[in-house]
Amino acid sequence: MARTTHRGACPLDCPDTCVWQLTVEDGRAVEIRGDADHPFTRGVLCGKVNRYLDAVNGADRLTTPLVRVGPKGVGEIAFRPASWDEALDRVATGLRDSIERHGAESVLPYYFAGTMGDVQGYTMGQRLFAHLGASRLRTTICTAAANAALESLYGGMVGFEPESIVEARLILLWGANLLSTHLHLWPFVQEARRRGAYVVAIDPLRTDTAGRCDAHVAPLPGTDAALALGLMRHVVDGGAADQEWLDAHVDGWPDLVERLAEWPVERAATECGLDPAVLRDLGDRIATTRPTAIKVGLGLQRHAGAGQAIRAICAIPLVTGDFRHPGGGALCMTSGHFPGGADVARPADLPTPTARRINMSRLAAVLTGEADPPVTSLVVFDANPAATAPDQTRLRAGLLRPDLFTVVLEQRWTDTCDYADVVLPATMQPEHLDLVSSYGHHYTALNLPATTPPGEALPNTEIFRRIAAALGLDHPRLRETDDELVRQHLAGGPVTFEELAERTWARTTGVPVGSAPFAKGGFPTPTGRARLHDPRLTARGVDPLVGYTPPSAKDGDGLVLIAAAGRFFLNSTFGSLPWHEKKMGPPRIHLHPTDAAARGLADGTEVSVHNANGSFEAAVAVDDATRPGVAFTFKAYWARRSPGANTVNAVTAVRDADLGGAPTFHDIRVELTAR
Repeated sequence: MARTTHRGACPLDCPDTCVWQLTVEDGRAVEIRGDADHPFTRGVLCGKVNRYLDAVNGADRLTTPLVRVGPKGVGEIAFRPASWDEALDRVATGLRDSIERHGAESVLPYYFAGTMGDVQGYTMGQRLFAHLGASRLRTTICTAAANAALESLYGGMVGFEPESIVEARLILLWGANLLSTHLHLWPFVQEARRRGAYVVAIDPLRTDTAGRCDAHVAPLPGTDAALALGLMRHVVDGGAADQEWLDAHVDGWPDLVERLAEWPVERAATECGLDPAVLRDLGDRIATTRPTAIKVGLGLQRHAGAGQAIRAICAIPLVTGDFRHPGGGALCMTSGHFPGGADVARPADLPTPTARRINMSRLAAVLTGEADPPVTSLVVFDANPAATAPDQTRLRAGLLRPDLFTVVLEQRWTDTCDYADVVLPATMQPEHLDLVSSYGHHYTALNLPATTPPGEALPNTEIFRRIAAALGLDHPRLRETDDELVRQHLAGGPVTFEELAERTWARTTGVPVGSAPFAKGGFPTPTGRARLHDPRLTARGVDPLVGYTPPSAKDGDGLVLIAAAGRFFLNSTFGSLPWHEKKMGPPRIHLHPTDAAARGLADGTEVSVHNANGSFEAAVAVDDATRPGVAFTFKAYWARRSPGANTVNAVTAVRDADLGGAPTFHDIRVELTAR
């Protein structure tokens, strides 16, 4: 039997966007490994993706369309197999019925990062539903606050060149647990340490990454902006602000100086629950060490003041002038460095009626009365909202509505499938064509199909083409092939389809490795200057000057709860796979010994974790990985595979952050009761 090797690209919601090599026998992938030639991922796959073929080849893959014949919410037993023709007819009938009763805006596509590819992730689905006049989805559930904050401050999602971090002499990993969420940056950090860098983790939790750093600073959750303001005040007091660089490249500095006068180290330390000496020591290092690199994680934006937190943290290197130097500055995401090109998802010649925008993070509220007209058709792809969206109990009530018609495109049965009317089988990455760019480095990769899809599974793009045809929509843009879509995404860029097909990956941003892209300013704002003061924010009800918005859960009874990312789950992608479940273990809630003792709880005690929104069940883990007053658990468990059939999202709330309409998953309080 012939064995062939194929390069491809990981599609998952991770900044590293690995290139892999698949060994294929008789149309089936039998081995996966990292591609050693890739300059950023260097032949290493994370623990999750090392077992990716468990998902691809799993016996639980969906292989045929399914239609519901029983009650909602009970699982696969309520469904029977159907032909594609029957399933598509049901989809078209359901969508038409919604449109006839309540207008096209009653249809809501719901999608996110289950597949990050430019083609399979969103292009054809967005085209179809925009052309239909359906409600537009605001994709807020992960990076919305950071996106808005970075656009306000820098003009886009840009920052220091990540491979240049080896040149840094001080590295702050701020809310960034690299070993779980950005593994391939860690070797670059380690190289910087070998060259003499001092590495500090800033995180309320003692994560795996924090435990391997030179120092760990643990502020109270949601107080990151206060910490950043106190550090900048210390820099200013020490005469270390780079006035020349500020004058040349930054607007709003005099205003921020006035605000920093209100933030002495002592005030910031009190707000953050830290010893002032900790702030002074870190402030001294920032003031005296060039270059300093600040890698900002995404978890710290899950609270009420998320936008201001990102703005304040990323303002620090504007004050110190660290962007002058390779390895200096701040970086949250690299997405803004990639060429924009044409709007492939919404081409100018495709008619798209004006429609309302709906915040995906508010789905529970949208489905239970917030939307007018009501959403009566929901089409879910690249997402599992029953497991991942906030206010899980209310969301389930919305999904159970008898007047809600739900279609789910999926690779295996998920929590959300339980509430569907039609489930359509979708392909996985080795089985289809896609183009994947990174939000953590500067490379784009082409993924060519290498294996045979199981049964009747189809790519998302082909499913949407067929839905369009079933609806009688015949615009040529709704019939374009995956090959054409990839070429449109690459049009005008530095690399062609043919070159990527030969090489798999290419650096496509135009930013040289090891460079300092903003050494002489040139931020992607209209003036090329960074903005510490952004008057546009006033209209959004946000302070236009970099500042601090306290977390909603700052005061109150119970424990602040953080739902962190684990090393072997990625959102909900691996939540049903036995190997990954075993590595993660059952749901646990971690308590500081002080908090456990105050509640009479011991390690291993089974508890109900609850607040006014709902509850979930977990076992207590007593350790010092968190500070008193703060509990944590891991996100991404599936309700259908969890004790009590609830997850941590049963206690999260539908509540927006200060910028971007982002959710506030980590800005809650809970109490624990032994079961």
